[in-house]
Amino acid sequence: MQMTAAARWEQALAAWAIPPAILAAAPESPWTFPPALFAARADAARGQQTPSSEVARAALPAGGVVLDVGCGAGAASLPLAAQAGTLIGVDPSADLLAAFAERAAATGRTAQTVQGTWPASAGQTPRADVVVCHHVVYNVPDLPAFVQALTAHARGRVVLELTARHPLSDLNALWLQFHGLVRPGEPTADTVVAVLREMGMAPERRDWTTPASGPAGGFAQPADLVAWTRRRLCLPASRDPEIATALAAHLADPTGAWRLRPRAVVTLWWAGSGA
Repeated sequence: MQMTAAARWEQALAAWAIPPAILAAAPESPWTFPPALFAARADAARGQQTPSSEVARAALPAGGVVLDVGCGAGAASLPLAAQAGTLIGVDPSADLLAAFAERAAATGRTAQTVQGTWPASAGQTPRADVVVCHHVVYNVPDLPAFVQALTAHARGRVVLELTARHPLSDLNALWLQFHGLVRPGEPTADTVVAVLREMGMAPERRDWTTPASGPAGGFAQPADLVAWTRRRLCLPASRDPEIATALAAHLADPTGAWRLRPRAVVTLWWAGSGA
């Protein structure tokens, strides 16, 4: 029997698990993200217009409600604040929700927060005119349930943004270099589209490329990028000089601002469940 797209997605995500022996030897958890990184990205996003924000704005009535699932500090929803009346953020991190609430309130709009994962927190979350969800789905094994809850909460439109390939694919060469470990190539944005179509949906799609980001792609300084990469690779701080040398080969401008190379990004959108 042929495997469903949803099952392929779940199986492919499971293949990204770090081998237990490497994880057990890690000095720090590889899954932590510095809140300052999310804050910097949210602050930068406020002044940017992207295909994702354009698609969301086109479905957002003046003074409407935006729901940002996996909001971080608000990078997906803050660009919509000028047109919105209310910004709602859902995230499991209390620190990130505080950063979101501070930035959303500073726009003069009503800010609401819901702490929890999605879709477990869907029952506590108000519906919105537009639901945005950026760079979250590669952490979601049960994609159909996740998508169904997004759709049920959108009166007008759901806008999903994700990298074309798994976001950790950029570290594949470093996993091979430092651990001799070959990392997966799947799933991709194409897999997400297959799951959505399998669910009977007809998502629209726009492929685009981010500009080279810097300095250090949202990190305050190159050393922060090295430290983040070291944690992701489950390595000790003593390997930082080697990591810095290896990273330099992957940066768009290693002699200048350590600008990360442009990334292929996909924006998907579809109709919500209506009024």
